[in-house]
Amino acid sequence: MKIIVDADACPVKDIIEHIAREYQIQTILVANLNHMITSDYARIIRVDWASQSADIAIINLAAKGDLLVTQDYGLAAIMLAKGCYVLDHAGKEYTQDNIDFLLMRRYLNQKARQAGQRISGPARRQSRDNQRFDEYFRKVIERQIIIPAAQKPIAD
Repeated sequence: MKIIVDADACPVKDIIEHIAREYQIQTILVANLNHMITSDYARIIRVDWASQSADIAIINLAAKGDLLVTQDYGLAAIMLAKGCYVLDHAGKEYTQDNIDFLLMRRYLNQKARQAGQRISGPARRQSRDNQRFDEYFRKVIERQIIIPAAQKPIAD
């Protein structure tokens, strides 16, 4: 398992790196050239600023069982199809059960905006949001580390 972060607008990069270091999990931050991201732990991949460059890089880096953090529903859907685990910056896990609803909501909101309707954005981020992300992020990691180990046969 490796952790891949859609890092352009990710408010929890520090939390991700802290936990990744704690569990000794390879971590990759993907960002376009407009964002100056530094890390003393994660590998940083910079892509050009063309539309979807970061998404394409992430798709090419990912393998089944990897963990992605992104706010992009479209990217989340592709990564789920690859067998990855996907969380948003609030710690909400994208799953096969909820991704279709989220994609449809995004589409309907886009249509409403095009029709001149005002759609409210997400609530302002607070410290409890970071605590919630930390908790859910750890749960996903531990679920992937502990369960596979429990499924291994015990040698006689």
